Amino acid sequence: MSNTYPQNLQLHIDGEWIDAGDRDVHQVINPATGEAISDLPKATKSDLDRALDAAARAFPVWRDTPVAERAAILHKAADLMRERAPEIGRLMTAEQGKPVGQATGEVTASAAHFDIMAEEAKRCYGRVLVRPTGMNSFVKYQPVGPVAAFSPWNFPVFTPIRKLAPALAAGCSIILKPAEETPASPIEMMRCLVDAGLPAGVAQIVFGDPGEVSSHLIASDVIRKVSFTGSVPVGKHLMKLAAEGMKRTTMELGGHAPVLVFDDCDLEQTLDLTAMQKFRNAGQVCVSPTRFYVQSGIYDRFVEAFSERAAKVAVGDGFSEGVDMGPLANPRRPDAIGSMVEDAKSQGADVKLGGERGDGGGFFFSPTVLANVPLQADIMNNEPFGPVAVMRSFDTLDEAIEQANRLPLGLAAYAFTQNLRTANIVGDAIEAGMVAINNLTVSPGDAPFGGVKESGHGSEDGPDGLKAYMVTKAIHQT
Repeated sequence: MSNTYPQNLQLHIDGEWIDAGDRDVHQVINPATGEAISDLPKATKSDLDRALDAAARAFPVWRDTPVAERAAILHKAADLMRERAPEIGRLMTAEQGKPVGQATGEVTASAAHFDIMAEEAKRCYGRVLVRPTGMNSFVKYQPVGPVAAFSPWNFPVFTPIRKLAPALAAGCSIILKPAEETPASPIEMMRCLVDAGLPAGVAQIVFGDPGEVSSHLIASDVIRKVSFTGSVPVGKHLMKLAAEGMKRTTMELGGHAPVLVFDDCDLEQTLDLTAMQKFRNAGQVCVSPTRFYVQSGIYDRFVEAFSERAAKVAVGDGFSEGVDMGPLANPRRPDAIGSMVEDAKSQGADVKLGGERGDGGGFFFSPTVLANVPLQADIMNNEPFGPVAVMRSFDTLDEAIEQANRLPLGLAAYAFTQNLRTANIVGDAIEAGMVAINNLTVSPGDAPFGGVKESGHGSEDGPDGLKAYMVTKAIHQT
């Protein structure tokens, strides 16, 4: 595979790679330059119908394929992804913007999900219930059926593989629609599966107008499960579509992660961890630490030291040496974040660092730190999804928990304290699907990943993520 961004981006349906031909195309943009780099074919309705037919035909064959054979294909695909990680990473940087080292690391980390799910499928045990002599009752897990999966642009490989890996491991066929902004890297991930021996029709990759593709796929009787990662409004819309056919759903929706920093924390370690992680992927991370609530005794010190560290974040083209943070993914994002920052300033927030979009043709926004942000500011209530840290002080534990739980969102939350009692209370009391204490790790591949409240439902990753693609059946035999 060439390091040059491909000019023949393709769909993959029923084992065939399909060029644009006379189809409509979406123009792929390099976010570091604002320049078009390729055209992506949009699937027609007949393409989508073909994908649905292929998924329907392939499902019973793949379902009945022994789990060891399915696992072997996933392991082989993981190996191919690791071999091709540098090339796939360069494609990701060109289309999404993150530094090439981080992009390559995303591909390598993503490959592990194929390995994890391959082995989890072997351990998806049922159970035998206690019954009188001559009667048996079994509980077993079976694949739910063909899946429609939709993933966003911020992690072009890591997010879709969280859907591909468990669906395929469970024995489901799948139609994947990644983001049109970032098509080449998930296409190459799919190529790894194909080259590993995945049978035709088991997995398809399509692109197109998101509303048209999702409504067409979800309306089909073929689809039995919908998995979506993205915004709360779109997630609610897809749930309504899925409800018409009583289709199962997994929804990984938005967050606005609180960070509770107590005055007994290891301050230097906390600063090093949070200042680095906040600006990873330019803050375009659903679990990005964003709402910093810092205990009043260390608040001023924390804000100043955090700002000093953030000022050292090198911003630029992801292919340039020494760059820590690339551009935002599309031209909408700098304007949206700029508006939120201006709103916060107008309501009395102090801009400690940044607050401005970058120069040139790319979609850059400077690392930004806002202090003393009023609760009514838009950015305190809606996820900025960008390189902005917002900070407020608190006095008591109860106040901190109240602020952490204030919003209708509950994906990830973080806390830093050396007090075991505080840690235990925070872990129990915070309304979030994932809580990290004295670290920022919320997405290891063997643990459930998902939110509560309007941040969605269901889990990805680990055994919980595998069973999200399976149905539970009880069999009673005499």
